[in-house]
Amino acid sequence: MDQNPNRFLSLDVFRGMTICFMIIVNTPGSGATAFAPLEHAAWFGFTPTDLVFPSFLFAVGNAMSFAMKKFAGQSNSAVVWKIIKRTALIFLFGYLMSWFPFFLHDKAGWHFALSPISHTRILGVLQRIALCYMFASLMVHFIKSVKVIVIISVLLLFGYWFLLLIFGDHAQPYGMLTNAGTYLDKFLLGDDHLYHGEGVAFDPEGFLSTLPSIVNVICGYFAGRYIQEKGKRYETISKLMLWGALFIFIALCWNMTFPISKKLWSSPFTLLTVGLDLMIISALIYIVEIREWNKGNWTAFFTTVGKNPLPVYLFSELFVVCLFMIQITPKSNFYGWINDVVFQVVAPGAIGSLLFAICYMLVCWCFGKILDKNKIYLRV
Repeated sequence: MDQNPNRFLSLDVFRGMTICFMIIVNTPGSGATAFAPLEHAAWFGFTPTDLVFPSFLFAVGNAMSFAMKKFAGQSNSAVVWKIIKRTALIFLFGYLMSWFPFFLHDKAGWHFALSPISHTRILGVLQRIALCYMFASLMVHFIKSVKVIVIISVLLLFGYWFLLLIFGDHAQPYGMLTNAGTYLDKFLLGDDHLYHGEGVAFDPEGFLSTLPSIVNVICGYFAGRYIQEKGKRYETISKLMLWGALFIFIALCWNMTFPISKKLWSSPFTLLTVGLDLMIISALIYIVEIREWNKGNWTAFFTTVGKNPLPVYLFSELFVVCLFMIQITPKSNFYGWINDVVFQVVAPGAIGSLLFAICYMLVCWCFGKILDKNKIYLRV
């Protein structure tokens, strides 16, 4: 990642806050149910946890507003190659992360055979980031008209809605197993290559629901470009907040006919999360850049992660898998054991679960601090 002096501090703080919260909600301590706001909505509805992933896509768009300047003066073929290469690397990281630890492992120990590729998940969080980045970057590079990009974004939102209505089950077009996106994923990939965390073959990062998520990146791009063009002023953040309020209002109205759903990534969900992200980034610009309420250097905690989001995220996902693989007793792995003997003893219930999640996030933060201290930044 480039340490560009022209970038604004609030972006790295925003991204760092997103990654820290993402780690907390992804790794709750076992032995108790987490607090409701730290869990995703079951299907329809919205919780603070549902904001994490779209916020990261929004941050990707913000970063694009700086990175795309480097493409000025380069040939189209060179630009396309760089975009495709970055897309492929991020997608590959995501796929390998889902395949990790590559070899078969259970309570009996290791088996010296590769985990079957036929049962690996193809899509996922990083894979969606890669696809959204690719489509948004190509759109921004080749389409110079803002009006045309806005029209395409509107078509993506409404087009996704119409596809669900036309090709999904007419009785339940928004159901987990009866929506058009699930039908498409099963047709293209088959059940064995989909996510099974819901107990059935369903992928919340499927192909069709990628369409509206591209808009999260595009909106992040234009927000970042607008801030650079207009400066970090009261007028800038007031207009961003007004746009944020408008998006939230439209989302809530649309919710009456097309429900807000993170796992379906419905179009009003996109508008709601973009609106909230505009509010948050505006507040951060006011606090960090305009009023400069960062003299205590509290921002350094988040920028440590925000400057190196990809390796910190990869570490958080891979290290927790390693904790699950360490057997302490025949019925308990290290992840469950440390919760049972420490966190659920100190603070039984949801508080203990939250304490474990915060401690695990701090471990990941330390990894980011080591990278930052040694000036190691993963460029993709």
